[in-house]
Amino acid sequence: MDIREAVGDQFLLVRNQMVENDRERNANREALTALRKKAKTTKTRIPSPFNSMMKDAHGSSTKALVQEVCSTCGSHDSTEPTWMMLPGTDIFAAVPFHVVHTMLEKHEKRMEFESKKLQSLLKEKTLLLSELGALADSVPPSVIRSLITLKDKPSVQ
Repeated sequence: MDIREAVGDQFLLVRNQMVENDRERNANREALTALRKKAKTTKTRIPSPFNSMMKDAHGSSTKALVQEVCSTCGSHDSTEPTWMMLPGTDIFAAVPFHVVHTMLEKHEKRMEFESKKLQSLLKEKTLLLSELGALADSVPPSVIRSLITLKDKPSVQ
């Protein structure tokens, strides 16, 4: 097997992993959106710093004047049993609402990190293929580099 073929195979493997990661990230986002919709909250809702200040100002009393609220749970019952499939299994379990969205948010962060790693690896394989001349017949290396550079710039949503 030629080195260009081996790098090409690695490129395709990374690209397929990126597609699978994107599918999983989309499913995760849909689940989080459904939970926020159920709790009637949004991702941008942030508890007021007033809550913490009021706790400090109240003094030594153990009861807070204002209760801090989770930005996802809001006023929704955070202990409400919510069905979810346990990660890595085919088993469903009733888990408290707050635990479910917390697990999904942590998983979202891990998948975002994984996505960035895969993008870097894909860039590396693309540049290597370009340098090996595997793409020289169809796309000049300068065009490939410029496309990769454009991928790094943040998009406006």
